[in-house]
Amino acid sequence: MALSRIPTRAAVAILAGFPFFGECALAEPSVPLSPHKAVYELSLLKGSGAKAPMQARGRIAFDFSGSACEGYVQNFRQITELQPEEGATRLSDLQSATFESGDGAAYRFKIATKIDDGAADDIDGSAQKGKSAQIAVELTKPKRKKLDLGGTILFPTEHMRRILTEARAGNRILEARVYDGSGDGSKIFETMAVIGAPLAVAVKEKPVQADVFKNLRRWPVAISYFDSQKKDGQPEYVLSFELFENGVSWALKLDYGDFILSGEMTKLTLLPIPKCDK
Repeated sequence: MALSRIPTRAAVAILAGFPFFGECALAEPSVPLSPHKAVYELSLLKGSGAKAPMQARGRIAFDFSGSACEGYVQNFRQITELQPEEGATRLSDLQSATFESGDGAAYRFKIATKIDDGAADDIDGSAQKGKSAQIAVELTKPKRKKLDLGGTILFPTEHMRRILTEARAGNRILEARVYDGSGDGSKIFETMAVIGAPLAVAVKEKPVQADVFKNLRRWPVAISYFDSQKKDGQPEYVLSFELFENGVSWALKLDYGDFILSGEMTKLTLLPIPKCDK
């Protein structure tokens, strides 16, 4: 990926809420998704080739709340600074705000991406699943447009819940088509999640040493995101992380091919879990 395309969209998919099942609603598991706020510091883990930056740094701020009863709200911001071998430093700023219904049938999104001092690229819209395997998308930005997307497609939190369901069942592969509103609002990602065996080694990092994590399982997860319109077989990026049973993720790695960013969790605030009988 060329440095002219500052990669920020991957992080949204990372923390989005995680995988799920097609058209039927998922019940809230015995361990519900935990509302929380988290901060991750980004740094350059590895770079190779002429397109890799010499230095990289950034920050992700993530705010997740809600339940299967009232729906899920996510607010996300990622700032990334890349220093190429030649030329000026590139700065990208991605902000998104989304709402997803608890049954995975409705999704609203606002996304703003800004590169350096340029004008922000805004995407604003909503998506609704019908009774058939089809999603109706209505965009107000970048321009008013209506789209019909066919086939079984998951929204981000729906997708994460499905990953957790597969992990608990001992399954190791999940393939799913995911829509998050990115690109021009019409993009669908073909994804493949690889779920490792439950991790037995205790976590030493302070943000995830709270008592609530002591009896929770966690799994290593790697999700490859493919552009459904491209046929070269290479993912646009691969997102890796350790996923706790309550939906909190840490130890992030964002692999863009030419370089890999590491995301270290530096702050975590767990919020009250709303009552929900689902």
